[in-house]
Amino acid sequence: MIVAVLHGVNLNLLGRRDPQHYGTLSLQGLETQIYAWARELGMDARCHQTNHEGEFVEHIQEAQEWASAVILNPGAWTHYAYSIRDAVDYLTIPAVEVHLSDIQQRERFRRFSVLEEVAEHRVVGKGPDGYRLALEWIRSTKENDAR
Repeated sequence: MIVAVLHGVNLNLLGRRDPQHYGTLSLQGLETQIYAWARELGMDARCHQTNHEGEFVEHIQEAQEWASAVILNPGAWTHYAYSIRDAVDYLTIPAVEVHLSDIQQRERFRRFSVLEEVAEHRVVGKGPDGYRLALEWIRSTKENDAR
């Protein structure tokens, strides 16, 4: 099972940007951990980060062709990028929205997610472990589908 893991705008700054909200782990460190968790669960993760909304949308659309599921953290796009919402809504594979910080406890503008109604599952405020929880949810969902 292959899972696309898509990191959005400004996530390339992990480890340097607002460590009280996002922690001190760099994006490279986070992806290394995601790859390890995926292997432990018998999965293959393919990670990608971009600061370009159209490229993010293209990766969501392309994942439909080769991935069993998508984990996405759009960053600030979460709150207003309906193009990303539409791309996720198009998917016929599971999509899991992940946020390192608890967006419900942040600034008012961060509390709304355009993905909330189209992602099949959400993990917020669990730090890097949120990606592990998303992978576990995908695996259990796929196992239940196979039964």
